Amino acid sequence: MIEPKDWNYNSPETIGFHNVVSPENSVCIQTYIFRLNMEANQNYSLLNEILELNAVVIEGSIEVTFENKLYTLDKCDSFYLPAKKEINIKARSNTIIFIGGAHYEDIGVFFTRKFDLTCTDGNIRQVHGKSPYQRDVFITVSQFDKASRLICGITSGDPGMWTSWPPHQHTKDLEEVYCYFNIPSPEFALHLCSRKSGVIEFIHPVSTGSCVVVPEGYHPTVGMPGVKSCYFWVMAAHTVESRRYDLAVNDPVFI
Repeated sequence: MIEPKDWNYNSPETIGFHNVVSPENSVCIQTYIFRLNMEANQNYSLLNEILELNAVVIEGSIEVTFENKLYTLDKCDSFYLPAKKEINIKARSNTIIFIGGAHYEDIGVFFTRKFDLTCTDGNIRQVHGKSPYQRDVFITVSQFDKASRLICGITSGDPGMWTSWPPHQHTKDLEEVYCYFNIPSPEFALHLCSRKSGVIEFIHPVSTGSCVVVPEGYHPTVGMPGVKSCYFWVMAAHTVESRRYDLAVNDPVFI
């Protein structure tokens, strides 16, 4: 599992709650990824005793009930759930939800976030890079939100262009998983893995449902012609103090 060739996990498409990535089946130490597939009108109660969770609707629409309050979440909307708190999810249509998790350190409060690329809050919506590696970034759990280890968001590049460029790494402080969506097979993007500066160790073709772990090293992506590299990324900090954006180090070869 320590080799980059083993870092791509295909998440199940069958109905139900699935464990995709965890410290038990991957090289990750901090990060968990789950996938919840629901049919229309199905209900599911989500509760974890030890993990904080950030759930993003990647297909469909849901209603969630938390502490007797009802929220409607559509595609790319999200919620943050602290450990030991229960939420009821009802699918309004056939639905896919990616859920990132990390160990809860008694820091974090429930919230929902509507996906909005017109948002002017720079802590939530950002544009990174420039052509040919410009991308939209929408933060679902920011370093300024009350949480323990998680920083998460959604990134979408331009068609056929790069994201996470220039290549960067945050090995010492955070690990990460990219959960790809909006790339129906046979369309694909490429996820590059590199633990050494200026070296590409392995390239993973990815489509909707692919989850690539980033325990260390550089991790740029690029879409095939006409396809946007699009993913829900989940970063889990090794310590509460390192739950920060500004710890990434660019590959000096490509600056």
